[in-house]
Amino acid sequence: MQVYPAIDLIDGGCVRLEKGQFDAVTKYSGDPVEMAQKYKSEGANWAHVVDLDGARDSAKKQSDLIEKICKDSGLKIQSGGGVRSYHDVKRMLNCGVDRVVIGSLAVKDPDSVRRCFEDFGAEKICLAVDVKPNGSEFEVVISGWQEDSGFYLSAVLDMYLDVGLTHILCTDVSRDGMMGGCNLNLYRDLKTKYPDLSVQASGGVSSTSDVDVLRAMGIGGVVIGKALYEGKVSLPELLKGQ
Repeated sequence: MQVYPAIDLIDGGCVRLEKGQFDAVTKYSGDPVEMAQKYKSEGANWAHVVDLDGARDSAKKQSDLIEKICKDSGLKIQSGGGVRSYHDVKRMLNCGVDRVVIGSLAVKDPDSVRRCFEDFGAEKICLAVDVKPNGSEFEVVISGWQEDSGFYLSAVLDMYLDVGLTHILCTDVSRDGMMGGCNLNLYRDLKTKYPDLSVQASGGVSSTSDVDVLRAMGIGGVVIGKALYEGKVSLPELLKGQ
């Protein structure tokens, strides 16, 4: 299992949101580049970087900062936030991002996303499917978790299987930033239905035992943010089983 320490960016600083709400922001001290370097020194290979400013306003993308993290951290960088077009994906790859996270665009413009898979390769793309429970199904939410997409989780994933979909990042938005534990049933169902996909879990991780359970289930990766910032888990300890 790959452990992805999360670095969420607003106005050049590190933050975490609760349930994706911009009015529930916790700011943390520390320069994002230095934070990435710290994770590298503790043994991480990857970091998950999200441009929250860019997600809200394309004119405020923190491209220079993300490029600096890519160049100076020594980590491989998986990054998203404000990816609104094929050209945004290309630009991020050109500035050093190793894997681009595509969310709302996968629902809004499938043709462009399919072109990304075809032109850049499946290893360069991670499909982010942010979901909320809706009866016995999970509905995909878009636009910074503010809109219902009208699609269920499996329908979105099925759109991209024929172009080589490999990496997915699935977040139960009701648990993100709450440190109340992962939605294990969600990830168990995903692994059962899509055994060939590398599933990354996100939202609610609060302890080493949460990660141990996900690893035992065969989950490909886990994104951890708030629990690291607040010292609830130790990155070197988590990485022992990577």
